[in-house]
Amino acid sequence: MGGEQINKKQSTGKITSGIKSRTFQLAIINFIYQQLPIWRDDSDRPDEQSEDKLNLQLCKFIDSCAREYFPMVRFDHEEYQTGQRRVDISASPAKSTHFGAKLYTIYDPILVLEGKRLPAPSSDREKEYATGTNSKKISGGIQRFKLGLHGAKHNLAVIIGYLQNHSARFWQKKINGWMSELVSNPIGDGCIWTTDETLQAFKANTSNYIYRYHSIHNRTGKIVDDKIELHHLWVTM
Repeated sequence: MGGEQINKKQSTGKITSGIKSRTFQLAIINFIYQQLPIWRDDSDRPDEQSEDKLNLQLCKFIDSCAREYFPMVRFDHEEYQTGQRRVDISASPAKSTHFGAKLYTIYDPILVLEGKRLPAPSSDREKEYATGTNSKKISGGIQRFKLGLHGAKHNLAVIIGYLQNHSARFWQKKINGWMSELVSNPIGDGCIWTTDETLQAFKANTSNYIYRYHSIHNRTGKIVDDKIELHHLWVTM
């Protein structure tokens, strides 16, 4: 898509046992963020619009790149979460590793990611990046993390945004507006929304059309922490 060149061969270096899990999580997030425009512009990538197909494509690409440039992590498509729910992508250590005092095996995701199209594919799903509109059908990206249906074992997670129309600034304002409405008009799903749960600009590479936002949310359910930190990685398609 033009713009400043990002070096695909930039390695994250070797991360050794004993580091804090957050350090490793942030390294994974930075790696994914760097790969987004390279994946989008890959001449071998089929031109798809569907969220499910984009998630699968991205997972295959970052896992392939990680084998050479970030070999301490593996990416998997669809990871089971609470009950039968699945998150779109997970990142796990390539071999058993201690992060802080906790041992993570190859079966233990250290980071989970959800992918969302912007805009949603239909008007009745318009707000799905943040929330569904039916309290009996929990379909929102942020909503699922708040309810502990996704990422219950994590206090940091990622939402990938595939921007198929409008600007990043447009979507930041739109999503923050939806969450503001939920503070005074919740849908009865158990989510408690507050005015400080807004997406804050964190980083942007406008020449490569990638953007990064940050938010912190209260949550309920069987969770490891009563708050979750979300990193929003967006790429203009």
